[in-house]
Amino acid sequence: MDVVEACKAFVAVSGHGSFTVGAAAARIPQSVASRRVAALEKHFGARLFARTSRSVTLTPFGREMLPSARRLVDLAEAMEHDAERAKLRPFRLAVPEVCAPRPLARLVADARRHDLNLDPRPAGPAERVELARTLDVRAALVAVPPDEGAWRVPLGLAGHADPGATSAVYVETLRAGRAERTTRRRRIWLQPEDDVPHVRDRLTRLRDAVGLQPAQVVVAASLVAATADVLGSTDLLLCPPGQADDLGLHWRPIGELDLARGYDVTAGLREDVQRIRDLPPAAIGQCLGSPVGGA
Repeated sequence: MDVVEACKAFVAVSGHGSFTVGAAAARIPQSVASRRVAALEKHFGARLFARTSRSVTLTPFGREMLPSARRLVDLAEAMEHDAERAKLRPFRLAVPEVCAPRPLARLVADARRHDLNLDPRPAGPAERVELARTLDVRAALVAVPPDEGAWRVPLGLAGHADPGATSAVYVETLRAGRAERTTRRRRIWLQPEDDVPHVRDRLTRLRDAVGLQPAQVVVAASLVAATADVLGSTDLLLCPPGQADDLGLHWRPIGELDLARGYDVTAGLREDVQRIRDLPPAAIGQCLGSPVGGA
């Protein structure tokens, strides 16, 4: 027996002195109201109503029980109201600034179907960690080494010119020859999202190993600034393939290095981590730039 629904029927019938009118007020069939009241009477072991062919009246026991039933019904309605408000309360999530609007909007729509009103807050890698630490957001998608993350986003090099049939870009080919030493050397631009040790340091070590100059691997102030330099020169941008397509650049993997972004969820409360993990992994992966939408 559902005690709350039975009490709703009891309160409705008592308020109208009729099973028919009370059931209509409670928006249930009269037969359902009768069964619920009968179940409540059986549960308590006493009659709540004295029934006649024309009306029903409360028994002394029914009058004693009515205030408690009303409180239970009111509390249940208040709880339902609070539940609806809780679903609408924004769940602030720190996300990478590189998340494109369309997949991010899809993630928000998917979250709503899971009763989660997601409120994305774009931020850089270090800022996302700090926002989660200070509880300015409920959770954050943070950068981690790709083998430690729930999502992996492959990185390669993209340029303005079409490399043709080239299957990969080798960083060593950016090393200036003798005839080129007086000209501007080609650069690899890192966007702020990739200014993290497991990406930046690996590329820097490769730079040194193949004999490039320190200034040939540069962290840009912003993605816009980096893209502008690439569009106006033969420089290359470190990015995922999907982002290269969005920017109108030609992408290839790095020949000497398997480089990738890694992401995981962090939050002040374990239950908040789980709420993000319960969302479709593919939707989060696409938002982060993964071509397969997941880990």
